[in-house]
Amino acid sequence: MLLYQALPHQAILNTLVCRTFVFKILRFFFMQPSKLDQILGLELQRRRTKKGWSQEYLAEVTGLHRTYISQLERGLKSPSVRVLSHITNALSITMSEFLQAVEESLSVDGQ
Repeated sequence: MLLYQALPHQAILNTLVCRTFVFKILRFFFMQPSKLDQILGLELQRRRTKKGWSQEYLAEVTGLHRTYISQLERGLKSPSVRVLSHITNALSITMSEFLQAVEESLSVDGQ
């Protein structure tokens, strides 16, 4: 008994193209940085550059990787509370001070 019947090459190609297209659409919608992540990243970058620090230096003083700092600043990653604590301590600000600035930017951006 034959359980698998070979499909014509065109049907296989159409299926693969369709699946690839759907995957790209889903990836686009689910991988887009959120507005919160973008604004949080911009605030982090603003605070870091205000101190004259490179991403490498911030990574060194926080124990994080430079590429992770870059991803945070570009809004591609969301920091955990622990990571945010390390970053704000290194920047000599409180988490509430940092988050208040982010919240203010969000409300201005939303208007």
